[in-house]
Parts: sequence; structure tokens; C-alpha cells
Amino acid sequence: MSSRRWPTIVAAVALTGTVVALGVANPVPPARVSTDRLGPDAGEPVAAYLDRANASLVEDAVPDAGAEHWALVSLDAPATASTLLDTVGDLRVSQVMFRVPIERVQTPIVTIPVAANRESVERASTVASARLSMAGAGVDRQSQVMAYSAARLSTGCTCVVGAVVRGSLAQLRALAATPTARAVEALPADAVAGAFAVSPLLPSQTTVVVPGPDDGPVPALP
Repeated sequence: MSSRRWPTIVAAVALTGTVVALGVANPVPPARVSTDRLGPDAGEPVAAYLDRANASLVEDAVPDAGAEHWALVSLDAPATASTLLDTVGDLRVSQVMFRVPIERVQTPIVTIPVAANRESVERASTVASARLSMAGAGVDRQSQVMAYSAARLSTGCTCVVGAVVRGSLAQLRALAATPTARAVEALPADAVAGAFAVSPLLPSQTTVVVPGPDDGPVPALP
């Protein structure tokens, strides 16, 4: 090997060592991977999900009465924002889920983050309407569904199907016992806000969690 190549090789090895040392000293933070999820799985029997949700409200082996949990409440029937607030009482609401019911038509679930006050929850329907309006400008079936849903949501329709709330297990069990709450499922107390997926159990899902038919006509805009 030519002696003229040795300085280049030595410099390359030194640079590699520097890069490795910097990587050890300043490691790249690993991407956060979350497997937390609230709501039934696709194809899951409704009875199995209800049992699973109830089991999530049981005290841990070493109960901590002060620990709060994020939880999903799926409503027994579509409701207004006011009815949702009456159902959850003093529990903190962080997300409200809307779905406009149309017979034999698949409509989107719209999830709106809300601040910790009643006014924000009551305005969420208007925010959901604005979000769908931006996607409903075409003439195809999906755009028609979006436009119709946006119009209904703008009126504060009876379209709330669920919400994410936060409270102790005792509070969540009390919520599960209310007539308008169909299911309440809690995450472990160490779950991080915003790091879990949510999909409510819809009132129309009575036996198995599968999409309903989508062969009905889309109503004309109100």
C-alpha cells in the first residue's frame, strides 16, 4: 500500500470515531411507540367489548384512590353536547366524537379536542361542521355525505356518540352506571394524553363491530 494513502485512511478512521463518540454522547431519542387504544376492535363481538370495558374499571392489585385515568365513554344513543355534559357530570372532557346518523349510509366519525370548560364542549359541533365543510366541496357521494353531515352539525344536532374523559376509577364506574352511558373503558393511569387511539362503540353496533350498509340515498342538504 502506498505510504501516501495512510494519512487519508487515518483521517477517515478518526472521523468515524468522532461520529460514533458524538452519537453516544448525544443519542437520538427513540420514536415513541404507543399501543394504547380505546374502543372496540374491528370484528369484535359487542358483548366481548362490553366485558372488556367493564374489566378496565376494576381496581388494580394495589389501588391508588387518587389516580386518574383517561377513558372512553360510548353513549347508548346519539346525544347533544348538553346531554353529554349532563352524563359525565364533573369529569374533565378532552375530546368529543360526532357522527351524523343517516339510514343505510356510512358517515364519518369526527373527533374534536376541547378545552376544560362547558362552552368549548358546546362549540365542538360547530368546529366539527367546519372541518367537514372543507372536505365536502365535490359532487361525488363521499362529498355529499360530508356536506350533509357538516350542515347537520352546524345546527347542534343530536350527533354526539362518545367522548374521552378523565377521572378516578370510582368516578368512571359511576359514569358507567348512568343510563345514557353504554360503555366506559379506561386506560392505565400512566397512559399519556394524545398518545392513544380512540374509536367509540357506535349505537348502531349491536352484535359485532362491523361497518353498516352503505347503499342508502344521501339526503338533500337541509
